[in-house]
Amino acid sequence: MNPISVVVVDDHPLFRRGVVELLNDSDELTVIAEYDSARSLLNNLSNTYPDILLLDLQMPEQSGLDVLKQLRNHDEQLKIIIITACNDQEVLLEALRCGANGFLQKDTPPDEILSQLISAVKGNVVINAGAVTSLASHLREHKTEPGSQSNVAFTQMTERERETLFHISRGLNNKLIARELGISDGTVKVYVKNLLRKLNLHSRLELAAWAHNNQSADLPDREG
Repeated sequence: MNPISVVVVDDHPLFRRGVVELLNDSDELTVIAEYDSARSLLNNLSNTYPDILLLDLQMPEQSGLDVLKQLRNHDEQLKIIIITACNDQEVLLEALRCGANGFLQKDTPPDEILSQLISAVKGNVVINAGAVTSLASHLREHKTEPGSQSNVAFTQMTERERETLFHISRGLNNKLIARELGISDGTVKVYVKNLLRKLNLHSRLELAAWAHNNQSADLPDREG
């Protein structure tokens, strides 16, 4: 089986070199190109199309968010994982809405970076605890006050939708959720669409953050 190909884009040479060495030391991942700017990436991506694009948000001249918007306008299939030291919830949420497949903080342990990137290729949500906490904090401040739409919407969820939400919070993709619940992929897609509408959210990552922020809600047992 061929290694998962990755392109790394980060303007900090020392950090970029560390990530490249980490990925190349893995049997399952290989870096096929690295760039120090958005311009270099966009000029060369067609020649080095990867399974995963590992993209820094904060870069000179053109931000990772701008790159994300440009790429999503032309390609919905490329797995784009944001790796960042940014804790600005508004920026993270904007990246989600622009089509990021996940977030990793730059202080994520090396083994977790490897496992999360491998998981991303399988279609799973990529998000570490730091990013979930940051997003959950934002949602708590803006969406989960007493009587808010989120709290009201929770009471309107069906049991299957709550089970789907729980599995989304675990990072499972639709195929794995379908297997867990004994239903079709198409039915899972309907549940996900319903959850986004009822909670007034825009992405699976926001659903995961909402679930994290509402652990006391009547979701299935997280230990079970």
